[in-house]
Amino acid sequence: MNPTQSDNAGQPEIVMYTSATCPYCVAAKNFLASKGQKWREVRIDLDPAERERMVARAKRTSVPQIFIGEEHVGGYDDMIAMHRDGRLEALLEFGA
Repeated sequence: MNPTQSDNAGQPEIVMYTSATCPYCVAAKNFLASKGQKWREVRIDLDPAERERMVARAKRTSVPQIFIGEEHVGGYDDMIAMHRDGRLEALLEFGA
């Protein structure tokens, strides 16, 4: 299965806004893949309307921007901080 297709049965959908030249996007995808997660990738460099949606939703302009369910996780560093604090796993399992 393509890891960019979110199908985490019974778990909240993960949406990641990315661009082609973003090393933190690659790191975030590798981390989520290592956790056995699937996500829906939204490439803002290919669609200006998606970039506008991301900024409206996240209130940030940088990528990646990661959402788990309706919860805005933030970028890669934010996701790793949540993981280190033990908050990410609960969010992945149960959502916001």
